Amino acid sequence: MSEFSLACPAPLAERERVLMAHGGGGRLMRELIERLFAPRFSPEHETDAALLALGAKRLAFTTDSFVVSPPFFPGGDIGSLAVHGTVNDLAMMGAEPVALSAAFILEEGLELDVLRRVADSMAAAARAAGVRIVTGDTKVVERGRADQLYITTSGVGVLIHDGELAPWRVAEGDEIVLSGDIGRHGMAVMSAREGLAFEPEILSDSAPLHREALGLLRHGIRVHCMRDLTRGGLASAVIEIARAGKADIELEESRIPVREDVRAACELLGLDPLYVANEGRFVAFVAEGDGGRAAALLPGGTVIGRVKKPGAGAVTLRSVIGATRMLDLLSGEQLPRIC
Repeated sequence: MSEFSLACPAPLAERERVLMAHGGGGRLMRELIERLFAPRFSPEHETDAALLALGAKRLAFTTDSFVVSPPFFPGGDIGSLAVHGTVNDLAMMGAEPVALSAAFILEEGLELDVLRRVADSMAAAARAAGVRIVTGDTKVVERGRADQLYITTSGVGVLIHDGELAPWRVAEGDEIVLSGDIGRHGMAVMSAREGLAFEPEILSDSAPLHREALGLLRHGIRVHCMRDLTRGGLASAVIEIARAGKADIELEESRIPVREDVRAACELLGLDPLYVANEGRFVAFVAEGDGGRAAALLPGGTVIGRVKKPGAGAVTLRSVIGATRMLDLLSGEQLPRIC
């Protein structure tokens, strides 16, 4: 969950309609969480998972829902995506994933072959990630109420460090390390949704990140914060960290890897790759001097920016020609139903 900063004068009912129209993303989702859920619950809303103490062990606990449309896309499907997304949220806290739960909302009339493919994919993804799916639930709703199927997963992991990875730990001089190229998941889902044929085919980057992320900690990298780049993409993740950590950040556009086929697809569709969802990429904020070593530990890793100073959470992007522009959260999703 994330903090909120939107002041919206429209009546609540109108804001709710706008929220639904935008697919529940960006600033409006942040407002919903801040005004409705946060006062009633106690979410640790600046991080990807909550930290819990169980005797001498420190645990991370997270939950997420997956409503991606369509459920199968180049390079993945809703089943493997659910496993990867939950494992990755735990990894961003520095936790080794241990066990997952999975709840299925199935639409009446769903073909068993579809469900079997999803279940097989989830099982294979869990085995590959070294995590077990140990409990779950299944519900069936009327035809037309679930777009085939939705999945909700929760996960528990054991922290491998004694500290805390969170936006408040971001400090002046921190280097921002990106784990690989961006934008492929969003473009893969869009190609399946709209029947677009890109040549070569763009495959989702959906993958578990815990081995890469935890590897930074095990190699002694001084990691202050990590975030996987799901809804809202790279730009939204960095903006949320900047605002929560009260730090001003500068990114270098020339250092952000975007494959040419992804860039061309984004231009064709009028999308900004900085805001396109990923499911196998993350950023790490590491202490000054550790950026090069951290990038070398990640396949495709690169240092893309730095924390300039304490501030209000402004994020600027320096273009390839040296001009700068401010990055801000979008009012909604560029691509709703992406994860």
